[in-house]
Amino acid sequence: MKKLTALTAIALCLATGALSQEKTEFKVAWSIYVGWMPWGYLEESGIMDKWAEKYGIDVEIVQINDYIESINQYTAGQFDGVSATNMDTLSIPAGGGVDTTALIVGDYSNGNDAVILKGDGDMASLAGKPVNLVELSVSHYLLARGLDNAGLSEADLAGVINTSDADMIAAFATDDVQAVVTWNPLVSTILEDPNAKKLFDSSDIPGEIIDLMVVNTETLEANPDFGKAMAGAWYELMGLMAAGDEDVLTAMAEASGTDLEGYKAQLASTEMFYDPAEAVAFTQSPDLPKTMVSVAEFLFDKGILGEGAPSADFVGVAYPDGSTTGDANNVQFRFDTTYMQMAADGSL
Repeated sequence: MKKLTALTAIALCLATGALSQEKTEFKVAWSIYVGWMPWGYLEESGIMDKWAEKYGIDVEIVQINDYIESINQYTAGQFDGVSATNMDTLSIPAGGGVDTTALIVGDYSNGNDAVILKGDGDMASLAGKPVNLVELSVSHYLLARGLDNAGLSEADLAGVINTSDADMIAAFATDDVQAVVTWNPLVSTILEDPNAKKLFDSSDIPGEIIDLMVVNTETLEANPDFGKAMAGAWYELMGLMAAGDEDVLTAMAEASGTDLEGYKAQLASTEMFYDPAEAVAFTQSPDLPKTMVSVAEFLFDKGILGEGAPSADFVGVAYPDGSTTGDANNVQFRFDTTYMQMAADGSL
């Protein structure tokens, strides 16, 4: 096992080293979620190409159907960046030793993630029932927070059943599944079932499930134009969305499997940071370190904060003011407002 661990560490070092060189071609991955649909539109519309050309580089944005797999591929060095939540960034790449920077803080879930029961009941009625979710994802975190609010814990359930987001809708339709935890657009589709009842959602814990575009720190440091092009493209599109451009919104709606009204409904339960200054303010807020400590404690409790993590402080997280939570000697996750601030200042 020690040999396997060492080989894995060497492989990660090689992958990171390869990514840290100056280069002109980049690849980022994304998966379907209301707050990440812009990445697909940036690729299809040519907006990303325009900004990449401005800086003399090429950026390819690739859709991966399985969310966790997209993060695994980023962690393995197959992509320079990936759309991910704060929790999954901490547990997978950062916990795995891949130094990662939150380049763009896009939004936080404000109702898009939900615990859904088949039939009537409340959170307390989940006792003794199995719950289907993407195990050890933000869905698991949301369930834990909801159970805690109801005076319960995971031990009170019949268990959690690991279910891919790609299979969640079909799973809920089966007789065996009694409750699920998932995210939009799956939540909206499942709630179309008259027998589905939402028990708890991310609006009950605002600001804790944060949706990011994260990139390899060494790659970003060696290639600042990559960060500039990504931020420039993103905030050009945010301006169109904020203005209510229906052609843009309709394209994203259709790509996510819904219509314009359906996508607008999902956006209504998403706190999008259309204005980069708002994203900067959120990232600089004293609430963010508190959230990350809570998330780290959850991950440590589940045994997924990195192999052999001795405590919830195992991974260091750095913030824009230079402060850290966790181990300051093992910083693997960084919130950096540099490029968002450039967008706010109009200097991209």
